[in-house]
Amino acid sequence: MHFHDGEKVALFIDGANLFATAKTLGFDIDYKRMLDFFRKKSNLVRALYYTAIAEEQEYSSIRPLIDWLDYNGYTMITKPTKEFTDSAGRRKVKGNMDIELAVDAMRLAPSLDHVVLFTGDGDFRAMVAAIQQMGRRVSVISTLQTHPPMVADELRRQADQFIDLADLEYVICREQSQQERPNAPRPSSNRAPPPPRPVELAQLEPEGDDLHKDE
Repeated sequence: MHFHDGEKVALFIDGANLFATAKTLGFDIDYKRMLDFFRKKSNLVRALYYTAIAEEQEYSSIRPLIDWLDYNGYTMITKPTKEFTDSAGRRKVKGNMDIELAVDAMRLAPSLDHVVLFTGDGDFRAMVAAIQQMGRRVSVISTLQTHPPMVADELRRQADQFIDLADLEYVICREQSQQERPNAPRPSSNRAPPPPRPVELAQLEPEGDDLHKDE
């Protein structure tokens, strides 16, 4: 993983895709640790987190996470989910945030040196190429450690740098996950409580051929 000294960096996080990737790898993200990690690596300008929420529900299980992130250094971009019934009569929940993420990345790229994209969605390849044409570097964070891989091959090849989320596990995962491993470091008693788990994001996980594209 390579970051130039002092380069201005922004994180663009596809929330549902990151959640699905971490879940498949078997660990939970500690978003405070993740923010601290990138602040040490670079001049982190902004961390933007994109997710859809089911606003019609009386209680949204993802709301505690959204509120925590909003008060702890992340810029939250949300919109309501949409429910529909597919041709087989199955209830589906759709919450794609690709357009919102792409518009923000293109708008902010001229004031950045390096865009870090948390997704494996191949639909972002054209956006990555456009940002590179502005003279900006683009890193993609997903994983090749699953079967099939969570990252689209065309996106991985387009990026200036591909970072496997599995390689970041011990610097950004929740300490509770580390404790389940035999040689995990002991948690510090001075650490702030970790953010809530994004339970509701499981409803938005990509399935099968929809992993790298919208439905």
